[in-house]
Amino acid sequence: MHNVTPPPTLPPRVLEREDVRQALSTRDFGRVFLLARQWGGISYNQIAEACGIKPERVGTLARGDTRITSIAKIEEIADALRIPGHMIGLASRPWETASPLAVPAPVVGQPASWGMLAPEPGPWEVAELARRTHATDIGPTDMETITEAINQLCRGYAYMQPDQLHTQTRTGIRHITQLLEGRTTLKQHRELLVSAGWLFLLGGCLEYDMGQRQAANLSRASALHIGQEAGHGEIEAWSWELGAWFAVTQGRYTEVIDCVEAGHRADSTHGIGVQLYAQQAKAYARMGDARQVRGTLDAGRARLERLPRPEYPDHHFVIDPDKWDFYEMDAYRMLGDDERAAVHAQEVVRNGTAADGVEISPMRVAEARLTLGVAAARSGEMEEAVTVGARALETSRKSLPSLLTVARELTHELETRYPRETLPREFHEQVSEVAAGAASSLGS
Repeated sequence: MHNVTPPPTLPPRVLEREDVRQALSTRDFGRVFLLARQWGGISYNQIAEACGIKPERVGTLARGDTRITSIAKIEEIADALRIPGHMIGLASRPWETASPLAVPAPVVGQPASWGMLAPEPGPWEVAELARRTHATDIGPTDMETITEAINQLCRGYAYMQPDQLHTQTRTGIRHITQLLEGRTTLKQHRELLVSAGWLFLLGGCLEYDMGQRQAANLSRASALHIGQEAGHGEIEAWSWELGAWFAVTQGRYTEVIDCVEAGHRADSTHGIGVQLYAQQAKAYARMGDARQVRGTLDAGRARLERLPRPEYPDHHFVIDPDKWDFYEMDAYRMLGDDERAAVHAQEVVRNGTAADGVEISPMRVAEARLTLGVAAARSGEMEEAVTVGARALETSRKSLPSLLTVARELTHELETRYPRETLPREFHEQVSEVAAGAASSLGS
């Protein structure tokens, strides 16, 4: 009688580790294999046999020399190692209904991290409880609850800590994925897909805010695919807008223009067009094309003026008219029109601060302060520039790529204009600490 070795599976204690979750969220399977050996006692030979990979390639992947990108192979690895689909941006795998890491039935009194405002239950807990009260299949009430939950999350983007909001977003995707596996009408199926699309968009924004580029790109691609499958042009256009934003902060300016054009082709009726024009203006400003900047800003402003005033301007995927100052501020700063940039920056700070001094749009306000710092540095006010710049870095809610992009602009201005002064060097160190802290939190 032959002994049959069961295929290796990642036990819950390993899957629940933060370093494993991070590696899975970015589909860094080489690191997953390394951690599986370290914490799960699974050898590379076992992994190779289970996943249909040559043993030498498993070692190569673990060293970070190459990556796995094939969806078919990713699915094969997920099934072999029993990795739940939601952890790597896939739909739930067929075997997950019996998995201890499958989406649990929410329980009143979960830890505070479940809820948006502890100790209240989270929106997906409410959605699941609502579904269970009337039927096993979903109905109009379920869809209304899901829509309201997504609205709450999107309205929390400006001020909620990104990791907390991201947890809620991922929980929502798992909840919707579970519903999609049940019985639905064609209309319900499309509505659920659209809901998942909005959550992938929000998740992509949050992942990019936290510096998780690969995860953000995967979420954006998922949203784009859903938008195309569901025939939802607005989700498609927002997916292209995310691509434009990513490209702006990474210095790929011609790619920004391509994304903007694709976004306009996907949707020409909703407010997303305003946001697309804004990203286009940012790209042209960084390319130094003042004529294109002004033409793009004029087109965006004209589109904005045709839109009705939104009921919830704090919703992340609703065009807030007050944000137009933010866009013009960025463009004019890059063009060197400091007077106009400062006027718009002051308006951003005013609109983003409540009467009691609480910042209701902390990310916008932080970039506005950095813009004021750039203007001050260029006008010879070094101490003022460092003071407002340092205050901007203290904000608790950060979009790291955008914040660091503008902070480095201020650093460049200070060090170029005041090379022998101490304060610019100290500010540079502060910026470096923020960047290093972000990298450290991601385990890189």
